[in-house]
Amino acid sequence: MADESNGAAPQAPQVKMSVLAQFVRDMSFENIVAQKGIATNEVQPETQVQVSLDARKRATENQYEVITKFKITSTNGANKAPLFLMELDYAGIFLVEGVPEEQMHPFLLIECPRMLFPYIRRIVSDVTRDGGFAPFYLETIDFLALYRAELARRAEQTSAAAPQTLS
Repeated sequence: MADESNGAAPQAPQVKMSVLAQFVRDMSFENIVAQKGIATNEVQPETQVQVSLDARKRATENQYEVITKFKITSTNGANKAPLFLMELDYAGIFLVEGVPEEQMHPFLLIECPRMLFPYIRRIVSDVTRDGGFAPFYLETIDFLALYRAELARRAEQTSAAAPQTLS
């Protein structure tokens, strides 16, 4: 009987990922300039972007919902008066197979948002333009760095909450 393994190491499982659906879960755009009657040519916008991520397993096997949450605040550089506030929760439903359990959390919070990002960028650009401002193009987000920063923040929070002993 021939040895079928030929001395080769066993292959790692093939990772498969499919985007089954993507959608806006929640969105708001508050145009403060229009509410106050200020002309947009009188402003020098400074914009801050906050991003948070969430993922959860769905009832169907190998399906996960990943939510990217953006809070975009624009203020006038001259006087720090608010110009607009945009909040966007964008979700994707993913079919993920072949990812080891211990690697699933980073996979969901790094690779899945990376797949959704071009669509999020387009929505933000269109909404800000339609809201009367120059289109705001989100800079590319390093989801790996974002994930590592969140892990570091949680570790720091945990160590700060641990009881301190004096010797």
